[in-house]
Amino acid sequence: MNQEDFYISTDPSGLDINFIHHYLSQESYWAKGRSRETVEKSIRNSLCFGVYTPNKQVGFARVVTDFAIFAWVMDVFIADAYRGKGLGKQLVAYIMDYPELQHLQRWGLNTADAHELYRKFGFHASQKPEWYMEKYPNPVSFPVTHSKIYSYRTYEIIPFV
Repeated sequence: MNQEDFYISTDPSGLDINFIHHYLSQESYWAKGRSRETVEKSIRNSLCFGVYTPNKQVGFARVVTDFAIFAWVMDVFIADAYRGKGLGKQLVAYIMDYPELQHLQRWGLNTADAHELYRKFGFHASQKPEWYMEKYPNPVSFPVTHSKIYSYRTYEIIPFV
């Protein structure tokens, strides 16, 4: 297959959840054991990019963003049988050129093995690692106990006098 035989889409209706969940939970080094519920919830709450042949999905990435200040690139992969064709590079280029993400102030991602790919798009090690913090309350995955995306609290509003 040539590169012309592939396309990228952000249409969520084309995503093959079985394919994505299988790859993430069984084949990736970063999401082993991730539950299907967690994969589905992460997809619902992200801007997702699928890589396709005319017949099936062969790659995926998602971006968590507020569309104004930041974007975090996550879960980027190309199925093993389709690697070495430049599809990962095309996928990242498509994401970086995506019109709704052009005015962001900061991009981020984590990778253990694709530093050279991301460097081609301007990514580099944090210039201020002392500013970066993280927390892993549930390192592998967490069970989804309800279907709501947000938890709401009631706050008392006290006017200034």
